[in-house]
Amino acid sequence: MIYIVDNFLNYLIYLFIIYFGFKIQPRKNIIFRWLSVVVVFAAGIFNMYFETNSPIVYVCWSVLSVCLFFKERLLRLGILSFALMYFTGIMDTFSVMLIQILLIGGAVETGLAWWMEIAYAISFSVYFMVYTILLKKNEVYLNDIEYRYKVAILVQGSIFQMFYNFVFAFFDENHEMYGWDAYVVFFVSIVGAIYAIFLTLSLAIKNVLSNRQNKELQSFMYMQKEQYDYQLQQSVAVRRFKHDLTNHIGVLRELVNQKKLEEARGYIDTIWNVQDEFELKIHTGDSFLDVIMNYYLYIATKENIKFTVSGKVTTISYIEMFDITTLMGNVLQNAIEASKKTNNPKVRVEFIEHKTEIFISVSNGVVEKVNTNNNFLKTSKKDKMNHGFGFKNIIATVEKYQGEYYMDSFMENGEPIFKISIAIPKELRR
Repeated sequence: MIYIVDNFLNYLIYLFIIYFGFKIQPRKNIIFRWLSVVVVFAAGIFNMYFETNSPIVYVCWSVLSVCLFFKERLLRLGILSFALMYFTGIMDTFSVMLIQILLIGGAVETGLAWWMEIAYAISFSVYFMVYTILLKKNEVYLNDIEYRYKVAILVQGSIFQMFYNFVFAFFDENHEMYGWDAYVVFFVSIVGAIYAIFLTLSLAIKNVLSNRQNKELQSFMYMQKEQYDYQLQQSVAVRRFKHDLTNHIGVLRELVNQKKLEEARGYIDTIWNVQDEFELKIHTGDSFLDVIMNYYLYIATKENIKFTVSGKVTTISYIEMFDITTLMGNVLQNAIEASKKTNNPKVRVEFIEHKTEIFISVSNGVVEKVNTNNNFLKTSKKDKMNHGFGFKNIIATVEKYQGEYYMDSFMENGEPIFKISIAIPKELRR
């Protein structure tokens, strides 16, 4: 029976690490998930019948059960499950040593099975602390960490395990000649080994956060540059128009003197259309917001996307320039990118100002309805390491100003629509 329990506890640890640590989703087909469970119990029954815990069987059921349960590339799942099997084995070794030192005072020849579950509990508590203290707290997951850090953790664990296997064997054979100080030293050494793994993970997470911050800054600088280029084009167009204005007035004067009124009206209409090209089309009530909205109107027009804006605000000057660029830039950029993939591309923006809050609503067409149940979206781009920051930046900016956001996806006139609604208070709560 211990073999079945052993397999099942390992299986639960694998599911926890892969789902919460790597954010890989289970298969939708429930049959595959049940087959995964069957494989685990079948391997346990095999081990129990032959009274062995064969490494080959262990590898086979670990890899097969993970590949059946999760939806991901099989090669990646195979490598991931093999690495997890190896790493969890290292952690279990540390836990076993701790229990033997604290509860038994050295290794014993038989009867290990009754406290193996305690070793799993200790190991699982380590994984849970890694998730809550490091990963979830920083919104960084194991799939975000660079490959070199993952390899470093495995190599680091291997070195510790080989070292402690040697020391523990020596200590077990000679533990009677040592006092409690030796047990304390050994206990502290194992705790130090686990701490070293935490430290390596912390460095890996800091590297991810640093890279993420750099990419966010680069994204902001890119948006600022694009808006500056747009304003520069408008400024050049205005200067050109002013430069030629004297000539235009001269032509009109001659047309009027010659009483060619129809030609004069046509020339006036031509001049009017020219100046209309560089005049701001959207007026929101805030000058800086006008620049952002008119820039994305310009982008949408180039992409043949219908871009409509309604409503006004008195001012949003209490929101820093960096933050309003980050917020509206990411929202509108995502909306335009999603909309241009549809047959009827369109983006709608609505501003509503109340006494205490400003509401911003942006809706756009999408290829298919979006799952917004968890109120958080993943990037659809293949390069997930360098993309997907848009919604995180939106959420971070909204939360910075104590606002709220809500995402919804629905059908409108037979077309799927995605909508994000944002509410930002005019005064921050102290």
